[in-house]
Amino acid sequence: MALSQITPGIAHGGKTVFGAAVGILMLDTRFPRIPGDIGNALTWPFPVLYKVVRGASPDHVVRRGAEGLRDAFIDGARDLVADGVDGITTNCGFLALFQDELAAAVDVPVASSSLMQVPMVQKLLPPGRGVGVITISKATLTEEHLTASGVPLDTPIVGTDDGAEFSRAILDDEADMNVELARKDLLEAGERLVREHDGIGAIVLECTNMVPYAADLRQALGLPVFSIYSFVQWFQAGLMPRVFDPRLADPRIG
Repeated sequence: MALSQITPGIAHGGKTVFGAAVGILMLDTRFPRIPGDIGNALTWPFPVLYKVVRGASPDHVVRRGAEGLRDAFIDGARDLVADGVDGITTNCGFLALFQDELAAAVDVPVASSSLMQVPMVQKLLPPGRGVGVITISKATLTEEHLTASGVPLDTPIVGTDDGAEFSRAILDDEADMNVELARKDLLEAGERLVREHDGIGAIVLECTNMVPYAADLRQALGLPVFSIYSFVQWFQAGLMPRVFDPRLADPRIG
């Protein structure tokens, strides 16, 4: 609705759900989603709207390239927009594969993958410093995923594939997960990233389930850590800019 159409004192409709600007397309899972995880609604300081894409398991999306799921994700995005969201994201960085198709299918912005932050974060760093990526599955993160996200193909990447808990529990969609072992997997991956690649100046977490461990990585490595949490916070700020009240600065303003 154009600003010129807004009438003081009149509430205008046009959609079903109000106040949730961000819509999140979710994989069909049962693994634990602790606070910080994109799929735990308590993670967000603002309302979000979820849509589960049935049949989209972690194994199917991450290990098998989301084969045959494009239309289901497009339908889910359209449902979210019809319900009232103003922007779409997803709960898996590997869904960067569908960025262009999703953006073409809905008339709202789409931020499909945390990996899309890599070019922006690179611009923040001084000469000689670069971005490193931690992913849930280095074995299946392809050039196609990177290109779809705008990530340079020579970007240093490590995975938690060889860890004791994190990748297995999530990709096998297990009902229980040892959080401390998962944290250890993330810290070991981060240490390996900076040990094996010179000049790492910041880290981007591909996997949306890694957010609970971002602060641990920051403390252990002393590097900025960007995740789907930082990405969606930025996204939300554009979809629903904060309204500032000038009376807070000067109570004389009426």
